[in-house]
Amino acid sequence: MRSNKVIDDFGLEWEKFSNFNSNDKKLKKIFNDYFKIFPKSFLKKNKTGFDLGCGTGRWALFVAPQVKKLYCIEPSNAIKVAKKNLSRNNNCEFKKQDVFSMDIKDNSMDFGYCLGVLHHIPQTEKGIIQCVKKLKKGSPILLYLYYNFENRSVWYKFLWNLSNILRFIISNLPFGLKSFFSDLLAFLIYFPISRISLIFDKFRVDTKKFPLSYYKDKKMYILRNDSLDRFGTTLEKRFSKKQIFEMMKNSGLESIKFSNSAPFWCAIGFKK
Repeated sequence: MRSNKVIDDFGLEWEKFSNFNSNDKKLKKIFNDYFKIFPKSFLKKNKTGFDLGCGTGRWALFVAPQVKKLYCIEPSNAIKVAKKNLSRNNNCEFKKQDVFSMDIKDNSMDFGYCLGVLHHIPQTEKGIIQCVKKLKKGSPILLYLYYNFENRSVWYKFLWNLSNILRFIISNLPFGLKSFFSDLLAFLIYFPISRISLIFDKFRVDTKKFPLSYYKDKKMYILRNDSLDRFGTTLEKRFSKKQIFEMMKNSGLESIKFSNSAPFWCAIGFKK
């Protein structure tokens, strides 16, 4: 289970970055990047599912209008932000719980998703198992777990290892300071490096393997948010595609499929 400090820090993060709405085209594009491998047949008005680690409810904004009911589960105080952001959706039920305490009935859900959460807990595979327990047989779960850069070059990994030293230092600071330094990195690192990819795009150069190329068209709000998400947490785990596949398989999932583009690794599996 995640430590209280990790939970509290994420709560403070989502209270700072709480301004999300379904009319944001950039946010919708990121949502589509995650959900492009999710079968649309499971996002219907007769389906009930869960959003584990919903944060501010930024993904639920797009899912809730399509389904019968959505359980929004979040252990931090960000659940208050989610309630506000999703106030127009009367089919959302909010639970201030974590993956090991959610009181949703086993074998009852038509779908589930958990994006960017389970790599922040010590027992990631056990967390996946808990999610799968809630699904009906044949129902899907969409997962996003940080990857270990197995498809990147040696120099890319070297740069990441340098950044991880910064993460270790910044993540242990009081929230006000870690927020300040994360913003600084967003302006001095994320923005200029990501825009290099945008410039090269104009010359039809493939920038998929450039550092931070995923952020080339993302607005500063997203860059600042993700910088704090990256450098603000004291607990971050990374996995290979094979490791994620094995964890999902061991959790009782089949027909496992991975997205072939960023964000890596996003995967879907169906309960046996």
